[in-house]
Amino acid sequence: MQLTGIVAEYNPFHNGHALHVKQARQKTNCSHIVAVMSGQFVQRGEAAIFDKWSRAEMAVAAGVDLVIELPFAFAVRSAQYFAAGGVRLLAALGISSLCFGAEQADLAMLSTAANAFDHPVTLDVFQSGIQQGLPYAKALSNAVAIQTGLSADFLMTPNNILAVEYLRSINRWAPHIKPVAVTREQAPYHQAVISGSIASATAIRKALLDRNLLDEEIAAALPQVSRTIIHQLLHQQKGPVEGHFFGNMLLAKLRTASLISLEQIPEMAEGLHHKFLTCALQAIDLDMLLSLVKSKRYTRTRLQRIAVHTLLGTAKADLTLFDTAGPLYARVLAFNNNGKDILRQLKEHSTVPLITKTTQYLDSHQRNIAELSPLQKMLSFDTIASDIYSLGYPNHASRVGGLDFLRSPTYLP
Repeated sequence: MQLTGIVAEYNPFHNGHALHVKQARQKTNCSHIVAVMSGQFVQRGEAAIFDKWSRAEMAVAAGVDLVIELPFAFAVRSAQYFAAGGVRLLAALGISSLCFGAEQADLAMLSTAANAFDHPVTLDVFQSGIQQGLPYAKALSNAVAIQTGLSADFLMTPNNILAVEYLRSINRWAPHIKPVAVTREQAPYHQAVISGSIASATAIRKALLDRNLLDEEIAAALPQVSRTIIHQLLHQQKGPVEGHFFGNMLLAKLRTASLISLEQIPEMAEGLHHKFLTCALQAIDLDMLLSLVKSKRYTRTRLQRIAVHTLLGTAKADLTLFDTAGPLYARVLAFNNNGKDILRQLKEHSTVPLITKTTQYLDSHQRNIAELSPLQKMLSFDTIASDIYSLGYPNHASRVGGLDFLRSPTYLP
């Protein structure tokens, strides 16, 4: 069984994703495809527009064989940790190849950049850039450009950055995995307008949030299966979920927090917790808070991640533990008949346990009172993310918690 892996968010699953899955099969000549997918919150620190089970179902209905959840501990992180989490989880599942998209799918150039990241000269120039107040991505791209001769703009595109981080993670954690790069088709990552059948997820989310309906323009950028599932979710008012729904919760947390506790939030550094606490007293909603705190050094994306970690109560010590251990389980979200074959094989050969029923490893009672093992603690953050996420549903009746302890993976025969 030749397994090809994909690390994705499918927020939501669109035609560009379907093309990527098709290219992954063609370029790797694999028998099965496994996707590791972000859960209820995504890498940029935003709530996913639709829940993780629905997005996983879209992916399996459109050609992925098995969707595994990337634990929250790695999903809502900067590119380095997001990529490492995905690669280490796929390696534990025994995949042969990792297929990823890039704006410039030149493996030689991407590998040159990846190898330069940890060079002492690169690190010195990078630290100098950070001290000058440059954002992380800009400081790093400038440093790599000086070391390699590559254009600094080469690393300032989201998919190229992730591609380089996948290669770094493969080199460190899974050198047996073959990297396969494919060119991102047509729509730029941040394109805000749908301009055809291939559109960015950003443009699709913006249109869905603005219109709250699935019109012809949006539908043209989605596979039929995604259209059907999204239409049902909109009809049930189980989406779209917007970040501003969580603003009051976040402000309440910040206004009642101590400086000591805020200092322990991941990505909080250089006295930023003081600014968060001050701005939380001035802000009246999430957008205002982020605008008040944002600066040249601290991007909105980083601040959004800090906000989500604040909501969930994640601490720096937690992530240090998880980064050392790597993903400790494979939580199944959706699968088809080929996925059943994969699961049978993984039960014998996976180096991490497969989770199809959360309560076999953690229940709501244990989560609240027990001393948790590292696996249980990592899993607890996934379940808390769902409990908070459901509060963003437009339909108040759907805002119940505890769904991770009740939901089974979706099987599509």
